[in-house]
Amino acid sequence: MTTTTRRSEADIQAFEASPELSDSLQRVLVDLIELQLQGKQAHWNIVGTNFRDLHLQLDELVDFAREGSDTVAERMRAMEAWPDGRSDTVTAGTTLPQFPAYAVSTQDAVDLITGRVYAAVDTMRQVHDAVDAEDPTTADILHQLIEGLEKLAWLIKSENRKV
Repeated sequence: MTTTTRRSEADIQAFEASPELSDSLQRVLVDLIELQLQGKQAHWNIVGTNFRDLHLQLDELVDFAREGSDTVAERMRAMEAWPDGRSDTVTAGTTLPQFPAYAVSTQDAVDLITGRVYAAVDTMRQVHDAVDAEDPTTADILHQLIEGLEKLAWLIKSENRKV
């Protein structure tokens, strides 16, 4: 007698995010979108020593946050969750403090942006264990985002370090 491990079409189901997983990823998404926007605000409005270096570093941060938000949103859609990146939603849901709407010295901008990067990372760390419990694949995305953002924060904050 031959046994088979084949499944029927009816037995095959796509993985769908629970409301909790969807909410956790939405929190990450709005912080990444806000980080991208604040990074660009800083990029446009910094003045002072090491302007060019910081100007370019901020673009690296903006690109990373933009790509990260796209990865999170697309992961949500792959799991039948609905990402919401509308400006009203981002404003209402982000944990990042507001960024000044005026010129900012490069030295102050380093501290302001680094703080915002760590705020976004903190959100990821807060949701990580619940995400990992439901979907380790998505937790791997969070790992990559945390590692990348912490590296960028280190590079940016080193602009103000003195030895």
